[in-house]
Amino acid sequence: MYGFVVLLHVLGAFTFVAAHGVSMVAAIRLRGERDRIRQVALLDVSAAGVGVMYVGLLILLAAGIVAGFMGDHWGRVWIWAALVTLVLVIVVMYAVATPFYGRMRAAAGIGQWAERRDRYKPPATEADLDMLATSNAPFVLATVGVLGLIVIIWLMLLKPF
Repeated sequence: MYGFVVLLHVLGAFTFVAAHGVSMVAAIRLRGERDRIRQVALLDVSAAGVGVMYVGLLILLAAGIVAGFMGDHWGRVWIWAALVTLVLVIVVMYAVATPFYGRMRAAAGIGQWAERRDRYKPPATEADLDMLATSNAPFVLATVGVLGLIVIIWLMLLKPF
């Protein structure tokens, strides 16, 4: 049964990372896009991955916690370090991504963000969208996510402590 739970944990992690990959590619493509309709489409693609990402996160956390108990790992430092790393990455991602995408969506006139009139009153000018689209936020997010993933994989596979 332990092997099955670990498999669920890995599948949840894969789903989580794959959904983030969709958002990451869309965000990076957004930097080079100046057509408002295409920007909206890229933002929609990015948002579509978020729901799948949360499902993957739920599965990886639930299965990881169960596997931690089944494998008697909670007394080891590596599992706590992996969990702390995941929480730190999530906090940084949320702190950077939420305001960035909120402003971008509001500027593009998309859904609830436009209704909030977060920073811009839609429709924003082309200069507003250009400023947001050329932000370094996608690279910050990608760097934090990739480095966090490397650390977590290292901790889980090598169990250094």
